[in-house]
Amino acid sequence: MKKRELAGILIGAVLLVGVLSWMFTAPYLGNTGLARTPGVILGGTPTPAEADFTPLNESVRLPLLMKQSGFPPFVTYLSWVGTADGVITATHPDGALWAQHVRDHGGDGWLRIGEATYTMEAIEIFGDEAIAMMEQWAAKVGMTLDDSLYEGAAPLRDFEVFFWKPR
Repeated sequence: MKKRELAGILIGAVLLVGVLSWMFTAPYLGNTGLARTPGVILGGTPTPAEADFTPLNESVRLPLLMKQSGFPPFVTYLSWVGTADGVITATHPDGALWAQHVRDHGGDGWLRIGEATYTMEAIEIFGDEAIAMMEQWAAKVGMTLDDSLYEGAAPLRDFEVFFWKPR
């Protein structure tokens, strides 16, 4: 076998091991509760939907992990607030891939909150209903609708709002 072929095989093997390692170890939740990087494996325990997601606001302080059906199979972490009927999530108005996927392909997916994984469906919320939901979201994180997450970012009132209900 030539050195060039051996080098190609070695590089391919290293890339394969790297991708597989990333797939099966990410997302990694550190002490802060924030994922370092999205992964493709959601994990958790399949759990029937809560009758009321509101109690989770106090008991689970971690961001939720979301995985949508279809392609790409990435897991994304989001800030959230539980309500009596489901879960509110929101994103910057910057064309987030997951938000576009909901618009283009429907919102079927799974939400992992703590160790529980729920089968859910997202719909985008607009107008006064979106503002009311963002007020709940902002209150959970100790902000107001006029606040921004960081300097130069859109205020929370301009965020894109999605509501997840059990399927």
